[in-house]
Amino acid sequence: MQITVEKQDEINYLIKGSVDNALIEEKVSKKKEEAKEHSEKEMTPEQIEQAAAGEIFQEFINEGIKQAQIPIDDVLGQPALRKYEKSDSSVYFEVEVAVDPKLDVKDLYKQAIPAFEAPQADEQSIDRKLEEFRLKNAPFVALEKQRAVERDDVAIIDFEGFIDGKPFEGGKAEKFSLKIGSNTFIPGFEEQLIGMEYGETRHIMVTFPKEYQAEDLAGKESEFKVTLHEIKVQKPEPLSDAYARSVLRDESATLQTLREKIAQQVVSEMLSSIYVKELKPKMEEALVSLYDFTLPNNIVEQEIDAMVKEKAHTFSKEEHESFVQDKEKFLALRESYREEAQKRIKLALIIEAVAKKENVTVDDQELQAALGYQAMIAGQDADELVKYYEENNLMASAKLALLQDKLFGQLLEFDRLNNIV
Repeated sequence: MQITVEKQDEINYLIKGSVDNALIEEKVSKKKEEAKEHSEKEMTPEQIEQAAAGEIFQEFINEGIKQAQIPIDDVLGQPALRKYEKSDSSVYFEVEVAVDPKLDVKDLYKQAIPAFEAPQADEQSIDRKLEEFRLKNAPFVALEKQRAVERDDVAIIDFEGFIDGKPFEGGKAEKFSLKIGSNTFIPGFEEQLIGMEYGETRHIMVTFPKEYQAEDLAGKESEFKVTLHEIKVQKPEPLSDAYARSVLRDESATLQTLREKIAQQVVSEMLSSIYVKELKPKMEEALVSLYDFTLPNNIVEQEIDAMVKEKAHTFSKEEHESFVQDKEKFLALRESYREEAQKRIKLALIIEAVAKKENVTVDDQELQAALGYQAMIAGQDADELVKYYEENNLMASAKLALLQDKLFGQLLEFDRLNNIV
């Protein structure tokens, strides 16, 4: 390998050099032998060449880092390939790497903490939230007097679904409890139950959504035979000390205790709204303006790539083709994201440095809990959401976002304010 390293500024390096084809061919031959001896699954020639190329590329980077005398722990992010040229005798690489700027944030960041008036929970807000809580948690009881199904009722039904006159797997249940208006069933199903009488059987028609999780049912029209057995309605319990003891699971609780808990929730929700709409944007802008330092080029370019990729998901087929065919147009698109990408990376490095100084951390358990809560709010499966984040390399950004909110919350003293009623 023939390698030179150019130091571009305080933290960015450009590793340039070439690798002889003979060395690459030797690596490929070695990989083929290893594949024969050790691989449980037979590798294709293409896979062997890719594995060999990957090793050569990593060795090239390692040699460049060694030559530049960069401590491996200081390398920031993934090295970025800037140029690749193949000739008859060798392959030429240019790779950009960066080191951690190791920010000394001092106490300057405290200037970014905005002044704000702490919200208060008034009696009307507490009454309103308490009533919402009482209604939401009210038990369902059978109707004392029979009537037809109405919205918000829980209908106890038998149902069986058919497509083209034939029952399908998973389309049948007995004595199933379905809250009308919950939108947990196929669109249009629940609405067609309104007005049903006790013992009545209806045949209703619905169409499965095109994006339905079971591919064999997606987009298909189906008929359901539905029989109503019973109707249940929510019956709120009267507010009392006994009710407070029940919901708080505390024998010493009173209705006033419950009101204080509700007041804390009201304050927390008000703080959350103020934080998202006002405080967080102000703190982000202030932090970015307070510090000036060199950014890692490779990380900025990777952020631009991620932003372009996200934007590309919204392109029509014609728009996508136009960017593929017009290189200048594509480069202009990338460049349009540069300023925002630089701001994001700058903020991320500041957040990490300030969090370290403030001893704020986020462990994997906290991240899993946060994603689980996010999934619950969105009505998603928590495991599927985590899998999506992992497969799309989003776990690091999710952890950073959680770290930022935890840090800002500490700087704004939200814990103290949440305990003031």
